[in-house]
Amino acid sequence: MAQPDKPAATGIRIEPSPDRVVVSAAGRTVADSCAALILREPGRPAVFYLPREDAEMALLRRTAERSHCPYKGEASYFSIPHAGRSAENAVWSYEAPLEAVAAIRGHLAFYPERVDSIAVQPRRDAAAHS
Repeated sequence: MAQPDKPAATGIRIEPSPDRVVVSAAGRTVADSCAALILREPGRPAVFYLPREDAEMALLRRTAERSHCPYKGEASYFSIPHAGRSAENAVWSYEAPLEAVAAIRGHLAFYPERVDSIAVQPRRDAAAHS
């Protein structure tokens, strides 16, 4: 099983985020986590993966959409109904990721252009220890 900070064969790196990540859509907080992971893939923007337990899953609706990545596996998708049409398939998850990226199992990622914001804030506990 891949551990955070260990590079995958493809150059993918997964590391814990030192920050709090808050995702909002249509004026509501959809996810709020101090335990997000950052997935870095060569040639692509970094992506935050937030634990499902830090998301308001009642605000999400699973869709039939699927996609396949040769490095991560099969992704399933969720829409955010209260946020309207622009938030269709706004969230994805690798529920059974390939071994090299197993750390993202049980996490959700959000398309920045399909939610209002993905805000990155210093963690309060980190600031208290500075």
